[in-house]
Amino acid sequence: MSKINKEKGPGLGSIKKSSVGLPAILSTLNMGLFDLGPGKSTRVMRKMNQFDGFDCPGCAWPDPDDERTPFGEYCENGIKAIATEADSKTIYADFFKNHGIDELKSKTEMELGKLGRIAEPMVKLPGATHYTPIAWEEAFALIAKNLKTLSSPDEAVFYTSGRTSNEAAFMYQWFAREFGTNNLPDCSHLCHESSAKAMMKTIGVSKGSVTLNDFEKTDLVIILGQNPGSNHPRMLTSLEKCKKNGGKIITINPIPEAGLSAFKNPKKLLKVFGKGTILSDLYLPVTINGDVPLLKAILQLLFYEERKRPDAAFDIPFIYENTEGYEAFANHLLQQDFNTLADASGVERALIKQAAEMIRKSEKMIICWSMGLTQHENAVENIQEVINLLLVKGAFGKEGSGPCPVRGHSNVQGDRTMGITEAPSASFLKNLKETAGFAPPEKPGYTVVEAIKAMESGKAKVFVSLGGNLASAAPDASFTARALQKCTLTVQISTKLNRSHLETGETALILPCLARSEKDVSNGNIQLVSTENAMGIVQSSKGVLPPCSPHLKSEPDIVAGIARHTLTETKTLWKSWAANYDEVREVIEKVIPGFQDFNTRLRKKGGFILPNSLREKTFPTPSGKAQFTINEVPDLSLPDRSFRMMTIRSHDQFNTSIYGLIDRYRGIKNDRKIVMMNKKDMDALGLKSKQKVNLSNPFSPDTLQLSGFSVVPYPIPKGCIATYFPEANALISIQHTAKTSQTPIYKSSIITVSPIT
Repeated sequence: MSKINKEKGPGLGSIKKSSVGLPAILSTLNMGLFDLGPGKSTRVMRKMNQFDGFDCPGCAWPDPDDERTPFGEYCENGIKAIATEADSKTIYADFFKNHGIDELKSKTEMELGKLGRIAEPMVKLPGATHYTPIAWEEAFALIAKNLKTLSSPDEAVFYTSGRTSNEAAFMYQWFAREFGTNNLPDCSHLCHESSAKAMMKTIGVSKGSVTLNDFEKTDLVIILGQNPGSNHPRMLTSLEKCKKNGGKIITINPIPEAGLSAFKNPKKLLKVFGKGTILSDLYLPVTINGDVPLLKAILQLLFYEERKRPDAAFDIPFIYENTEGYEAFANHLLQQDFNTLADASGVERALIKQAAEMIRKSEKMIICWSMGLTQHENAVENIQEVINLLLVKGAFGKEGSGPCPVRGHSNVQGDRTMGITEAPSASFLKNLKETAGFAPPEKPGYTVVEAIKAMESGKAKVFVSLGGNLASAAPDASFTARALQKCTLTVQISTKLNRSHLETGETALILPCLARSEKDVSNGNIQLVSTENAMGIVQSSKGVLPPCSPHLKSEPDIVAGIARHTLTETKTLWKSWAANYDEVREVIEKVIPGFQDFNTRLRKKGGFILPNSLREKTFPTPSGKAQFTINEVPDLSLPDRSFRMMTIRSHDQFNTSIYGLIDRYRGIKNDRKIVMMNKKDMDALGLKSKQKVNLSNPFSPDTLQLSGFSVVPYPIPKGCIATYFPEANALISIQHTAKTSQTPIYKSSIITVSPIT
């Protein structure tokens, strides 16, 4: 893990043209040997992402089924995640006695993460300035007391992060619904909720349909708004296989990323020291949120080619057999002006035409996207336009083709499958009622943004978080902090300290849980849990390290403890479930389709894949057909001297976990309060490299401001700037979210930049 450098201001180096290679190997060895130690690192590296080991707590990219490297089935960022999770440093009651909450608030997110693992349950009582120790049973009783005194179950919010196992997530949603609420917001609301809403409307399934093998069989991969080199590094191996087999790659992103330029495979000696594999055949530097006009311009070119030469660009038989709305969609394309679309996208016309020709020739096409598309006001329409492109090419029900939303946290997709949602389907509620013996609530609960607003207004009074770091991850940091502080009780089920432990309710609890890499022992047996990766594969995960403290409990055990004390009339066998997760899985298979014979299939090598009707060219929409949509071009005009800001992650972080201060591929180090800006925009404002500036969002209901950021020149389109997440979250208005999905607009807030005088 990189050390904290006290040098003032950012260090700027060259932007890298390739990813991974020797620097990644050295970084991985450094973290393994110095942060974990030789013995622990050996155990971890031998079992991480192996058939008989534990699933990486980082991203949700799938593990290969047939060629897992015995001692290296992980990436640099996976080792960073596990080095943080398996930290040998522990913090007990004496630490909290010596460090008050206000003192800890002065630390950065990175500094908090480096303090060590939380080793025993802690409580902050009303009026207290420090956390003090509390026994587990007393903590459970305290939670139960606060929940039981609520005037309505809907005054409680049960938040979840994507690190949670399937078993814990299922138990958590069961408890919340038996308690009487659907207030189950999760981190999906902050990232891929827009994907889910768009895909359910157009194709009836909220998950991608492709598998790893499809990347070897496709002839074209389009990657929009995603940076796999830092966020999903093992994806680069799949892209390398695509290129090896003759496939092409188009990259669409406002800034060039090293991970999509060239890949130096660390498992291949010649690749490490050579030039690596060139990945992108074409790079389109789209302006921030210029994706709809860009895709529409490409679709128009394809449509004109199809009219000149039938079957030259579109899969017409697929369209007429499997879709609805094509005629209206085609008429809409005819009404568009290509030059206007091109100008709005910010991409040169020649590049757009080159992309259209590559797509026209493609017979098997995969489109991947991530939060570069999902975190805009028109994010749902962004994804719907992606689906339009897939539909005209007939990219469903055949190998090497399909949608591939690339999820972030390791089990965020599994959480949703297990029922972590504020709006459960009627079929899910029916199955739950028949199995559970109680009537679950039908009224929709809160999304994340709605939950924050409810806490701030006093409508929600108890906040329980199963993993996650809402105080840092959510928009409008001051508003979110104020919302948490207005609660009567906040509960954080966590492994390490983060900002959310410090923005407390009147009473606050920290309940330390086992990490995924640690052994979960019950009755002398090591329990296993399951996770679902981004391609719908359910696999087992079993920890290999001894727990860092004897006072930890597993997430399922913690959920069961809260439920036992709260639901005094329950018929659910909470104690039995906590002692044997096989029993939980037996219930899951009764409630959720696709999990039949769960325990047996989970123990098979590689687990099993969930059914996905898109692979069968079946669309479970109301009409049974996929839907073309008409998506308007967003207004991308900017007020004078304003910029469209996107927040991004550095190479030295995962979500809100900051590992260090080296954004290696972008050549930035020692500082995270950074504004990446086009050199011409800097010149127009009279700004010099590393100059300190103020950032302001005057277009939110309450003007949001940050100070002390350093501006650096970067190859980003004019009128656009990039800042790091979560440092710039304070500028993201909680009142401004994506239509339909309510995802905060982390990628397109309009702000002003001014020099500090």
